[in-house]
Amino acid sequence: MQANDQSDQSDQSGQSRDLPERSGSKRPIPHINIDRGSIDSGGMITGGPVQSGTTEWLKGTGEMCDVVLSSRARAARNLAGFPFPPAASSADRSQIMEICRRCIESLGRDEGTTMRWFDLRDSEPIDRRLLVERQLMSRQHARGRYSNGQGGLDSPRGVAVLEPHEQISILVNEEDHLRVQAIRSGLSLHECLDEINRFDDGIEEVVEYAFHPQFGYLTACPTNVGTGLRLSVMVHLPALKITGELEKVRNAAGDMGLAVRGLYGEGSQAAGEFYQISNQVTLGRSDEMLLREIEREVVPSIVRYEQHARAQLMTENRPLLEDHVFRSLGILRGARLLKPDEALEHLGLVRLGVVCKVIPDVTLASVHELLLLIQPGHLQHALGKELSQSERRVARATLVRERLNFESK
Repeated sequence: MQANDQSDQSDQSGQSRDLPERSGSKRPIPHINIDRGSIDSGGMITGGPVQSGTTEWLKGTGEMCDVVLSSRARAARNLAGFPFPPAASSADRSQIMEICRRCIESLGRDEGTTMRWFDLRDSEPIDRRLLVERQLMSRQHARGRYSNGQGGLDSPRGVAVLEPHEQISILVNEEDHLRVQAIRSGLSLHECLDEINRFDDGIEEVVEYAFHPQFGYLTACPTNVGTGLRLSVMVHLPALKITGELEKVRNAAGDMGLAVRGLYGEGSQAAGEFYQISNQVTLGRSDEMLLREIEREVVPSIVRYEQHARAQLMTENRPLLEDHVFRSLGILRGARLLKPDEALEHLGLVRLGVVCKVIPDVTLASVHELLLLIQPGHLQHALGKELSQSERRVARATLVRERLNFESK
């Protein structure tokens, strides 16, 4: 994809210049020269490719990583003076995207990292799919469709990804003008919050956010008004499923005002007993209050329940645990056809066997890698061609079978 060269039409002096005026857009956006397809000290790489190796949140490290796969913090922000994306015109969204892109260009970054910008109108379908599967943007953002039915694939929107670790992604013109996200392995919400605060503060130095002195940050969805902060963890709860205690934990989380969703967030299924747990309301709750409640109270309680269920299975009903684990391992090592949810279900049980040290010849790293590689986008990217659904089932089974049988030798 060609780099967006609209910025080349501006003053070459490097001084800041004003974007087209709109009510609420009071501050100049710094202009940074960026050569097409290259990067300098202040710009960012424009266009693909999307990375395809193991990503940050699947490293299998960090606090409580036997149960908590990843932590994520996300801040929703909107520019003052512009309609929120669902109500904005295409021209508004284009202007918002240009403002936000230049803001992101101006952000400071650690040495050895680069920011890559994807204009999702021009991105290849495989790139959009990879970004979703790597948890760097939502499925809604990939489609460009809003809850009111507006938008589509040609809707002006983008995403910036901090490489190589992919700990930061910034979504432009999703449900809100900006969604700044940090994701890390294990229970590390505090570190994620620090990261998004750093990038959020950098953007706010350049533009004015929509903010109300009583209600806080204004957002498209009322549940995000206030701090605009959503904290979430991805947990793996297979032992609670086996022991029949999972629904109690899910109901308890719901009673505490927490959302419980599948691997890819809203609308996704919890295949493999992988769940995303997050706060639902931000109004009247400070960052510190949300962090303390989720990271130090809610998540440790869920982890203890799962760990207790695992210990109970190991000591009181080991044959049941081993039956679940080795049945799944046998299917994965012998299957010739695998659907995505079926593969996730069995990999989740194999992961349980690895963590409980029931399976000696499979590593946690290989299971985590397969969790990503079995996804349709990664599978087709690895083979370098588009596959039909039936072809993907064959290719997925072949990949899993070869990887797991190789490790057993």
